[in-house]
Amino acid sequence: MDETIVKTEEQEFLEEEICVAENLVYRRPKTLTDLDLHYCPGCGHGVVHRLLMEVIEEMDIQDKVIGVAPVGCAVFAYNYMNIDMQEAAHGRATAVATGIVRVLPDKLVFTYQGDGDLAAIGTAETLHTCNRGENILIVFINNAVYGMTSGQMAPTTLPGMVTTTSPFGRDVNKMGYPLKMTDLVAQLPGTYYVTRQAVNNAGNVRKTKKAIQKAFQYLQQKKGTCFIEVVSNCPSNWKMTPVESNKFVEEKLIPFYPLGDLKSPKEETK
Repeated sequence: MDETIVKTEEQEFLEEEICVAENLVYRRPKTLTDLDLHYCPGCGHGVVHRLLMEVIEEMDIQDKVIGVAPVGCAVFAYNYMNIDMQEAAHGRATAVATGIVRVLPDKLVFTYQGDGDLAAIGTAETLHTCNRGENILIVFINNAVYGMTSGQMAPTTLPGMVTTTSPFGRDVNKMGYPLKMTDLVAQLPGTYYVTRQAVNNAGNVRKTKKAIQKAFQYLQQKKGTCFIEVVSNCPSNWKMTPVESNKFVEEKLIPFYPLGDLKSPKEETK
């Protein structure tokens, strides 16, 4: 083969690669560290991490944001979010966030919590934080199980849903009904913006990002507590493939936990 032709083809390939690189429309935000995530393949946590960091980068508020993560699958969130982060004991994230925002009122503080954390051991802290109207954002990941500790039944587990501690399905007569935390906090006077979104498909991912943008804008305006529930999946503990788990979200979780704003400013609901 002619050496000149080979070099020309290689040059053309490199030029195409350079053009693609210079015109990227999808890239890792600088607010997201360049580390491999520890989450299971197909898990929604990585998507929500990215959305949070995209919004923070686009709003240019990296130096103003402080995140709080308690025990749960997202306990290592500080490894991935290139912002100031604080760990909290299991269920106490909103209490820690309250302390931070009281001492540093100009900071934009958010918590990142799972359903086993926020809706079980952290129920009291969550409700009272929302009732006081602390100027923080609460990001609540609802995948209907305790993800970190092998998939036990959570307060959000659906009726009849099989988990490691409800092998015959959740029996509401014995175990009670699932807690709809977002519906509860929407009734409290301290909450300003309360919404339920999902990340099981591209359209819902875009809506979730928009909700996060709104929430940070409201924090800047010191409007009070913002609460975003994200209905997500747990492929490993549900014993499903990522595709199957997203289908389960669409067919089972979302009908029980319908998406949309439960509480938002009047001008947005007209």
